Amino acid sequence: MPILIVTNSPEDWTTPIEGVQIVDARSYLTSPEFSDMRGAKVFNLCRSYKYQSIGYYVSLLAEARGHRPMPNVNTLQDLKTRAVVRLATEELDNLLQKSLHSIHGDKFVLSIYFGRNLARKYDRLALHLFNQFPAPFLRAHFAHTDGRWELRKVAAIGTNEVPDSHWPFVVETAREHFAGKRGSVKRKQPSRFDLAILHQPEAKDSPSNEKALQKFIKAAAALDIAAELITRDDYGRLAEFDALFIRDTTFVNQYTYRFSRRAAGEGLVVIDDPLSIARCTNKVYLAELLSRHKVATPRTIVAHKDNASTIAAELGLPCVLKVPDSAFSLGVVKVHTEEQLAQKLNEFFEDSDLVVAQEFLPTDFDWRIGIIDRQPLYACKYYMAQGHWQIVQRDDSGEKSYGKLETMPIEVAPRKAVQIALKAANLIGDGLYGVDVKESNGNFYVIEVNDNPNIDAGFEDAVLKDDLYRRIMQVFLTRIEQKKARSY
Repeated sequence: MPILIVTNSPEDWTTPIEGVQIVDARSYLTSPEFSDMRGAKVFNLCRSYKYQSIGYYVSLLAEARGHRPMPNVNTLQDLKTRAVVRLATEELDNLLQKSLHSIHGDKFVLSIYFGRNLARKYDRLALHLFNQFPAPFLRAHFAHTDGRWELRKVAAIGTNEVPDSHWPFVVETAREHFAGKRGSVKRKQPSRFDLAILHQPEAKDSPSNEKALQKFIKAAAALDIAAELITRDDYGRLAEFDALFIRDTTFVNQYTYRFSRRAAGEGLVVIDDPLSIARCTNKVYLAELLSRHKVATPRTIVAHKDNASTIAAELGLPCVLKVPDSAFSLGVVKVHTEEQLAQKLNEFFEDSDLVVAQEFLPTDFDWRIGIIDRQPLYACKYYMAQGHWQIVQRDDSGEKSYGKLETMPIEVAPRKAVQIALKAANLIGDGLYGVDVKESNGNFYVIEVNDNPNIDAGFEDAVLKDDLYRRIMQVFLTRIEQKKARSY
């Protein structure tokens, strides 16, 4: 993917950077070389971004050409909106107070270059603002009032506003930013497309282990897609990519959902898409959806304080209670007595007005049917942890033990299990899902649809091997090509 730095004049950026083309704004706007260029990343460093200025038109026409400008027009508008700046202040308040607590005086100005500041102690604050307002150069103004620091203004600035003493740092930071963690700029043959894989390196319950992540990267490269592992700190870089693959545990009320929403808004191909995250991570929604479309499930009650007294009689004991946004078996409990039922309901109702209560179906294993693009992908048996009723057992210290896992060709899995899994997943969307199905007395019941299924090297890929990763990357390639074709 071509990388361009666009400035008002060639004199505004004179330092060459390998793999980066320096272009004056008028040439970018008028030359067929650039209007016909496909998939370029455009770093707009013009002197002004005012409405209808040449800098404004660089970002505007870049979007019309299917290029990826930074800043884009939405960012330029956000920077003008006081309400958006106030919202950013609320989100970064703790970081703001911690970063600026040692400053004497009642005003402070922070220069931000590609998410960094000359003083490393302000890097976290600089990165946070860059993630909120992705622009190559920013200047943030803070004021100290009533014992607290507040963000008063943040603006995108051009090359003409960078002090001479800052330029060595700016050039070095730019090189690091363009190179990224994979050093893509240095490659002799740039890839057709760029894929970001969001992961959390320190997480214990990641949906893909490190070996699987590397297999995804290798599979992408074979399709001429440059895949790069990113973390939550790379939020401001999303517009540089063509697609986002979330390999991090998803929740609606945290950064994975914000990544998905922003990526979708930037026109990226996204798995997991925001609608799938919202639907799959709430078990109340799933219970209503599956019931409405007559997908077989264990007997289920969406419980609230007014109907909680009927649970034992309708479902019997033991039964299972689920917090709506439970994940990795956390927030899912089995209760054996009416006293336990009442106690757990009281605990769960403190956090949610609704709780899912479900008939307990004892089985030795759950089927997991992996599905992508409305097609079955893999089939596994997840056995219950030894002596436990779930596939994951946690002791008092939080340590986990798992049941064994058996992977088989999708053709060998029970046809009814695959069919009911497909029906359930297709109600959610066309992304990547793992559908948990119980088999009891010859019948099959959907337990839940997971938007972010585990794909670990040595486990879910035991049958398809590297072809599992290739198939998923092929879906990304097809969708990126389709999206690009619609853009031209």
